[in-house]
Amino acid sequence: MPTRRDFIGALAAASALPALFHSRFAAAQGAPAVKQLSVVVGFPAGGGTDVIARLIAEKLRGAYAETVIVENKPGAGGTVGTQYVREQPADGYTILMGSVSTHGSAACIYSNLPYDPVKDFAPLTVVATIPNVLVINQNVPARNLQEFIALLKQNPGKYSFASNGQGTSNHLAAELFAGTTGVSMIHVPYRGSGPALIDLVGGQVTMMMDVVMTSYPYIKEGKLRALGVTSLERSEMLPDVPTIAESGYPGYEAMVWFGMLAPAGIPADVRDRLTQALVTTLKGKTMTDYLETQGARVSAISSDAFGAMIKDEIAKWCQVAKKAKIQLN
Repeated sequence: MPTRRDFIGALAAASALPALFHSRFAAAQGAPAVKQLSVVVGFPAGGGTDVIARLIAEKLRGAYAETVIVENKPGAGGTVGTQYVREQPADGYTILMGSVSTHGSAACIYSNLPYDPVKDFAPLTVVATIPNVLVINQNVPARNLQEFIALLKQNPGKYSFASNGQGTSNHLAAELFAGTTGVSMIHVPYRGSGPALIDLVGGQVTMMMDVVMTSYPYIKEGKLRALGVTSLERSEMLPDVPTIAESGYPGYEAMVWFGMLAPAGIPADVRDRLTQALVTTLKGKTMTDYLETQGARVSAISSDAFGAMIKDEIAKWCQVAKKAKIQLN
């Protein structure tokens, strides 16, 4: 015989049916899946990563969540914000705007990295990829990459290269270039690309690997000379600049990339819905047009492909870091 407890349980279940139906109907109609989504960026507000994240947040608002906020948690090359996301519940309410730094090189250069870039995260999709461009001071007596490499080989250890800081992605890109071509240069780390580019224009340093979008104005104004881009295909922003790969070093590639990740353990259905919302946003005209103006290409690859890419990137940059003896505490 049904008890009073059974009756109350049945009544509660029945009362929940309209809400459940409404939730499923709303999902089918493309209504927001959650009330609020937080997108964490491990870099300061106003930077390139932050700007891209805010554009994505704007497009996800109303499509995936009623409210989408961007939280900046800068520090230690993006690893502070990354650790923060790792500690959040795997419920689809908090995601990370990761990068080649947080999920590529960090595992290779930090001796006490507070997270595992593979085990602690569920890859969603890659947002975009951006090539670096090898730029030199205009007074350097080299008109192309071959002449520059010959100059470096004739004067080992005489010329220098700038980077955004010790262990950053463009530092490793330059070390990969040195190892690939067999040249020797002095590394001069800076606190970001701004001061590094100023000193490069001023002649305090010889060369820099820098993302196309920040070097482009200096190249256009004739203040810096571009010798090669680090993608396997030429950049649409610099169509006359050959790739390093086509200049005699096939396979050389050093891309900057950004991607969205969630804490490990996120339910498969939540992950799939979130990934689909991101892919739809990235393939929209607003995002595509903006990223192209920045010299970037929309990626929007699958979660599985992104996961495989992270493993490949870690293996690649760990080999470079080990050869160059780059190790941070």
